[in-house]
Amino acid sequence: MILRLSNNIVRTGVAATAILAHAAIAPANAFCGFYVAQADAKLFNQSSKVVLARDGDQTSITMASDFEGDVKEFAVVVPVPTFIERKQIGVVEPKTIDHLDKYTAPRLVEYHDEDPCHPIMYRMAAGVPMPAAVARGEASMSRQYGVTIEASYDVAEYDVLILSAQESDGLTRWLTDNAYRIPQGAEAVLGSYIKQGMRFFVAKVNVERMKALGNGQLRPLQVRYQSAKFMVPLRLGTVNAKGPQDLIIYALTRSGRIEAANYRTVKIPSDIDVPLYVKNEFGPFYKALFERAVARENMQAVFVEYAWDMGWCDPCAADPLSNKELAELGARWIGSDDDTAFRARRGGGSDAFVTRLHVRYDAKTFPEDIVFIETKDRSNFQGRYVQHHPWRGEATCEATKSYQERLAARFAKEAADLAAVTGWSHSEIVARMAQSGETVTK
Repeated sequence: MILRLSNNIVRTGVAATAILAHAAIAPANAFCGFYVAQADAKLFNQSSKVVLARDGDQTSITMASDFEGDVKEFAVVVPVPTFIERKQIGVVEPKTIDHLDKYTAPRLVEYHDEDPCHPIMYRMAAGVPMPAAVARGEASMSRQYGVTIEASYDVAEYDVLILSAQESDGLTRWLTDNAYRIPQGAEAVLGSYIKQGMRFFVAKVNVERMKALGNGQLRPLQVRYQSAKFMVPLRLGTVNAKGPQDLIIYALTRSGRIEAANYRTVKIPSDIDVPLYVKNEFGPFYKALFERAVARENMQAVFVEYAWDMGWCDPCAADPLSNKELAELGARWIGSDDDTAFRARRGGGSDAFVTRLHVRYDAKTFPEDIVFIETKDRSNFQGRYVQHHPWRGEATCEATKSYQERLAARFAKEAADLAAVTGWSHSEIVARMAQSGETVTK
């Protein structure tokens, strides 16, 4: 999504009453469970994170940086659909995005089978969730390049320019002559944005100001604007990429989940029972599952990993964000009362809905920028994987025999399902299960 300019080649980027009785080994009707592991964005080495907040035609986009190297060489170029004033630009604390990442991450939960001779009945009440520009300056036109510097701003540790251009070659030469290193192939992509009448948000680090502010790391940049366009301009991110990349998009809206308008939007395989040993290998498990899903869609789909009301979670991989954090990420319609989100969590509702999307892309499979639409669908979804600990007590009733028969069938299904969603060897899965006491009979 973002073109990063530097000596280093760096990554780019810019989701009824239930009665559970005699169901000790059946999939749970309610989510619940005890959360034990998560698959956050750090699993994917070539990943970048972007937070979108959309309210009507107001969009906020926050770009997390994964730059490693000399900050003097850091720079970004981001196409934007309209002129940007200073008041529309800010920085966000990295920990806020990290919190959102953990809250929405695919998760592993565990259950423990009850004694089949003494099943426990419990119910979840219906409707009760489980907690868990400075004003625009004089335009500076360079006849030599056909580039207009429409504004320049000091934003925390960044120096920001807002540019417009007449031709891509002029913009390329201007960036190059002003010490922005442009990778080969960028000119054609820049030209397509120029034809759309888009401007360019260009930022680089002011090292002296960064030292004065005492920041040890680059903070994510945020840009807010008003436009009918609701999209992520990821094509620039393919220019200096060595191969496919992962982009994780967290979208905050008023009404419901978002989906791609020009690519297939697919839910990640979920609610799958997995063997016990997966607990210690949840990261590799989820990577394999995601990669198999990507291959099945020929790397031409946008995957939903999480879609949920921000007021509550079940099970919670992290506490819901406070309203202050949501406002920081662009959901300004919700207010900034720190406690409101947690009160909503207990009551079961919030004025913000979050969608986590994950896309693996390259220039061939995603030749167009992703355009989004906001739906009114507030149904909950999460990438959720379940492990059931067998009951290992003494047999004191006739129900134990039927339990053990169903248990053997469950182990066989877990092995087959794990092989299907990951591509892992079925025989190796069976062997690993046996080491955990889950014997798959042939």
